[in-house]
Amino acid sequence: MSLTGLFSPRWPGVALFDLDGTLVDSAPDLAAAVDQMLEHLGRSPAGLDRVRDWVGNGASILVRRALAGQSDWEPVRPKDDVLFKDALAIFYHAYGQINGRHSVVYSGVEACLRHLKQHGCKLGVVTNKPEQFVEPLLKQMGLGHWFDISIGGDTLSVKKPNPTPLLHAMEALGGTRGTTVMVGDSAADIDAALAAGMPCVAVRYGYNFGRPVDALGADAVVDSLDELL
Repeated sequence: MSLTGLFSPRWPGVALFDLDGTLVDSAPDLAAAVDQMLEHLGRSPAGLDRVRDWVGNGASILVRRALAGQSDWEPVRPKDDVLFKDALAIFYHAYGQINGRHSVVYSGVEACLRHLKQHGCKLGVVTNKPEQFVEPLLKQMGLGHWFDISIGGDTLSVKKPNPTPLLHAMEALGGTRGTTVMVGDSAADIDAALAAGMPCVAVRYGYNFGRPVDALGADAVVDSLDELL
């Protein structure tokens, strides 16, 4: 499918976007909160580069990866689960204070959103970020006014790569599988779109655990969202 076919004046009618790594580079804020959490627990900070490779599956998995010090973490023992719950609470508190402080909107995002809105497209955010942090970040970044709906990682009982959040947003915005596109930066986004049966675009600049997105099966892969105009 060509880029022109994906973003023409008549199509799509609904466009869904991931947030972290797609619309906003939020890794600096997430890294700062992770490091505050680790330091509070008497551990060495992880740093921005490592945290970038851990983002994408929601706060709980990010915290588990930070505690393990790597992307692949083993299921915790019961006594470790107490540490995890404490760590998650510390992270939530820290991130709630930092959210949006160091984040930036990626180049090409505003132009893409403006173009779609001008052509009557309904826009939604579908992210694995906890719901309580989604609207504050969108507002802080000046993006909130573009979107008709936002779905967080805990808005429903499941999150990406499960297709349900995408289908929920699509239906709420009056779209169909044939008129809706998903735009994201990771396997969770593309796998969810493929499972939902909707076309999808992958961006190369985001967070995919350090692995290239070109082989994920997206209909198009771009370096900037303004390539879709």
